[in-house]
Amino acid sequence: MSQLFDPSRAYVLGDPELEIIGDRAKLAQWRHKGIGPAYYRLGRKILYRGADLNAWAEANRVDPGREAG
Repeated sequence: MSQLFDPSRAYVLGDPELEIIGDRAKLAQWRHKGIGPAYYRLGRKILYRGADLNAWAEANRVDPGREAG
């Protein structure tokens, strides 16, 4: 699996690296709907672990060659 995010790092809303998967509004929608990557809510702060972001990205990977069939 390719590492899109540093697995040992924590990302907070506003970090430019999170723009890869969505802007603040999109991430808020996903949290409200209970979808998207795992996160921590620490008071009013939202925190994403790099390892969780990588796992979520891998789970949403599409391999076009394997979809035919």
